[in-house]
Amino acid sequence: MAKKRFVTVIGGGAAGLAAAVRAAERGAKVTILEHNDRVGKKILSTGNGKCNFANRLQKPEFWRSGDPDFPWAVISRFPIGEVEHFFESLGIVISERDGYLYPASGQAASILDVLRHRADHLGVRTVVNCHIEEIRDQKKLTADPGKAAADRFQIRTDCGNFAADAVILAAGSKAAPKSGSDGSGYAIAEIYGHRIIEPLPALVQLRCTEKFYGKVSGVRVRARVALRDVASGSLLAEDTGEVQLTDYGISGIPVFQVSRYASRAIADGKKIRAELNFWPDLSENELLDMLVQRRAMLGEKGPSEFLTGWFNRKLGNLLMERAGIRFDGAGAVSALTDKDLAKLSRMIHVFPTEITGTNSFEQAQVCCGGIDVCEITPETMESRKRPGLYFAGEIVDVDGICGGYNLHWAWASGFVAGSAAASVQ
Repeated sequence: MAKKRFVTVIGGGAAGLAAAVRAAERGAKVTILEHNDRVGKKILSTGNGKCNFANRLQKPEFWRSGDPDFPWAVISRFPIGEVEHFFESLGIVISERDGYLYPASGQAASILDVLRHRADHLGVRTVVNCHIEEIRDQKKLTADPGKAAADRFQIRTDCGNFAADAVILAAGSKAAPKSGSDGSGYAIAEIYGHRIIEPLPALVQLRCTEKFYGKVSGVRVRARVALRDVASGSLLAEDTGEVQLTDYGISGIPVFQVSRYASRAIADGKKIRAELNFWPDLSENELLDMLVQRRAMLGEKGPSEFLTGWFNRKLGNLLMERAGIRFDGAGAVSALTDKDLAKLSRMIHVFPTEITGTNSFEQAQVCCGGIDVCEITPETMESRKRPGLYFAGEIVDVDGICGGYNLHWAWASGFVAGSAAASVQ
């Protein structure tokens, strides 16, 4: 009869809970060590409290990493169909909106509750308010002196000592520290020689140098956001959607989607800018034709009314101002020259703004960076440096775009790690 494996999961977030459930389902004796006063705290804030736990639209490029092939190699072992089946088997009725998956209850607590109940049913032990003080190898005795045995783990905490045949490190990143993500797990990985790629804020707002943002703070507008390296002019990333202008810069989903590239470029000492296209469905020449037609149609109106009804008044005034067009005095739209319209077309189509940084980890949804995936086996999420050590979730160098992809990564990496950790070696 196979001997039951003792598996300790460090971190009781989404990935840790998934790993614990899968390891217990595979017959392991599982303990979760969580330094918060409860497990799954960060799950409760996802999707504005509604928990967008996965997405039916799947492409490998929706996850980013130092090794671009690594995330998909893991995701494909727990694909979207299995994610849906798993949560439905726990009692979740799924609500789908344009591919985005939510619990029909509209409550993130539903996802956390079914995971906790499943873990409890499987006999998973959960220890909260528990802080790791030391983790070291413990020689494992074997009846056969000629047969090598893998070292066990000895974990010393402020609430007791724990021994394990396998450890799953799912301690999260530095993003959203109020949820308990403080980056403390990186030090444990470093004990075993793992390289940590500097964790930086991702899915986060961008801060800009220009002072005019105070005039347009609160404006929301559909735009394409293109991120460029100032020195080379090369495109780093782009995305389209609703952008929010703030007193410090730019926010909104398309900004979040490109922010990890801004974080990394700035950390590498590069100067970057964003180019906002406020009418992305037309080319610059088509936009100019539209402005010419508008001049003919609104010729007797004042210049201040030229963009009224097209753009938010605050934004329209800023576009005119940045194009160098006087709009606050006497005159008529008909007086706008072809050169004026060309400059305005350019400003609407390519509105430049210098990026100085991102908001902090407190505002970031996830991090880019973490444990180098080149040192992890994707088929098992096991360390290539220390057999029996596994990783799951945000602690590794994988981050997804907005839309449920980071939670899918948590479920997939947790399930892969849990399955492997529970296997008899």
